Amino acid sequence: MTLGFFGGGPALLVSNTMRVLSVADLHLGIESDLARHGLHFRSRSRDRLERLEACINDAAPDLLIILGDLKHGVPYTSRQEFREIPGIVERLRSLVPVRIVPGNHDTGIERFFEPEEILPKEGAVVDGTGYVHGHMYPDPSLAGHLIIAGHHHPLASLRDEVGCAMRSPVYLFSPANEQCLGFPPGDRESTRVLFMPAFNELSGYDLVRTVRDPFSPLSRCIRWDAAEVFLPDGTFIGPVSSLEEYGADQEP
Repeated sequence: MTLGFFGGGPALLVSNTMRVLSVADLHLGIESDLARHGLHFRSRSRDRLERLEACINDAAPDLLIILGDLKHGVPYTSRQEFREIPGIVERLRSLVPVRIVPGNHDTGIERFFEPEEILPKEGAVVDGTGYVHGHMYPDPSLAGHLIIAGHHHPLASLRDEVGCAMRSPVYLFSPANEQCLGFPPGDRESTRVLFMPAFNELSGYDLVRTVRDPFSPLSRCIRWDAAEVFLPDGTFIGPVSSLEEYGADQEP
């Protein structure tokens, strides 16, 4: 198995016997929700589709897996989502076979996908790799695999030695505590989790806050002492502890 990082997404290509491209948390329709709170943006759904198309063209995958939260409205489906999502899904289908693991924002997603395109909410193993959204305990069949997860929107503040800083979406990689996840004991490879950054550029959640207050079964059941951080293009940043040094003074 090899991993390919597409920083223009962010998107991740897992190559084994097939090429599987995954993206997480597009949150299409987020603009209509922001408008309800007084923040007005034009719809960027077309821009996100073009970005995803570029990743598909570059990666030439056999399959696209959307790791949940394709849509934003919960528990409803907004007019913006009804207007935009059907055409976007149809365009993706014209490029590559599509599967989706429903996320916590994907209420009513069955309107937009065929039954065979929808994977179980608890996740599934595809070509030797586990795929989940990340808001639920993963199915025990994912034990012993690399699990690719969305939901967490990891974002990190990075500073150099002279104090220059930037905030960037990041990947988080860590071994998992299988007993914590409720996986049965067995003689197998260790379970690892790779948290993907959100594809939606308006979404992000500070990784240090997740360290301090894990909010999902997966984030509560990884080994934070062994967790590592990577930029969207795959550049290795370091252990999570290297972020905590300057994250300690941030508001939780």
